[in-house]
Amino acid sequence: MSLAIILAAMPSSACLVKVGLKLDDIKYASVVVIGRIVDYEVVLDQAIRKNRKEELERSADKSSESWKLLSEQKHFLSDYARFKVLVDEVLVGQSPNVISVTWDNSTSREPEKMREGPYLIGLRAPGSKSPPLRGPSATILPSPEPKSLTVLQAPCAPAFILEATSAKAKAIREILGGAAK
Repeated sequence: MSLAIILAAMPSSACLVKVGLKLDDIKYASVVVIGRIVDYEVVLDQAIRKNRKEELERSADKSSESWKLLSEQKHFLSDYARFKVLVDEVLVGQSPNVISVTWDNSTSREPEKMREGPYLIGLRAPGSKSPPLRGPSATILPSPEPKSLTVLQAPCAPAFILEATSAKAKAIREILGGAAK
C-alpha cells in the first residue's frame, strides 16, 4: 500500500522512455467500439495532494530546489480521466449503448479536454490481462474504479483511443478481421 502511495505521488508520467503503439495489442481488448466521448473529466487524487501538502509543511528546508519543484507539482500519476462513450458500433465483445470508462494514462498525463470524436476505443474489463510492458520503465497503479472498463493501453505506449477514420483505426479493423461484429 505504501508503495502505491509513493508511486501515486510521482509526477504524472511514469515512463522514462515512451514507445510506439503496437496495433496487435488490440487483441488484449475485452471490448472495441466506435463511439463518441461525452462527460469527460480529469479526476484529481485529493488524498495525494493532501499528503504532499502535509509533507511539504513538515519539510525543514523550504529554500531547496527540490522543495520548490515538489510544491509546484500540479499533476500526479494517480490522477485519471473518467468519461462515457456513446457507442455507435461494437467491433469486439458486448456493450451497452453507453459505457462508463476510466483512463489511467501512465504514458503522460490525461488531456484536460477531449473532442467528442468519433473514436475507435479499445477497452479492458476489470481483472483482464493487460498488454506487456513495451518500454524499459513503467508504473502500473490499480484501477481507480475497479468496476469500470478502462482504456486499453500498454505501459509507456499510446492509448487505444484513435480517430475512427484514421489509418491506424482502419488497420485495427483489418487485424480484428472476422472477430469484428
